[in-house]
Amino acid sequence: MSDETATSGRRIAVLGEMLELGDGAVQAHRDVGRMAAEHGVDLVVAVGGDMAKQLALSAGAAGVPDIALVADNDTAAAFLTRLLQPGDVVLIKASRGGMLWQIAQQLTGQPVTGIDGKPFPETCSPSASPALVDSTDL
Repeated sequence: MSDETATSGRRIAVLGEMLELGDGAVQAHRDVGRMAAEHGVDLVVAVGGDMAKQLALSAGAAGVPDIALVADNDTAAAFLTRLLQPGDVVLIKASRGGMLWQIAQQLTGQPVTGIDGKPFPETCSPSASPALVDSTDL
């Protein structure tokens, strides 16, 4: 998300885990969280497990005002569906293995596909409701 991205709404970064980084994984995820703050992101939605938590904690510590940590793509899509407003700009990025394209597919009404490009059997669960937290609460 460029600093020059013009938007009347919020800058939202949906960030998943980067796979196969080895010993540098923790620091790499922390760096991404910090960079989100440096680029003026208003909300980070971190998707995944321990590495997503490192990313979220770092983003909050660096100044991103709102952080959400969710376990999976379905929960992220359900959360964003309730949250997005006209004018918001959303960046979705992770390793291919995280299949975060499924979030974009769900948000745009496209069929959800797996890593092989074939339709994925599960869809967004409307019962999922992660909490939006102020980064000072982390």
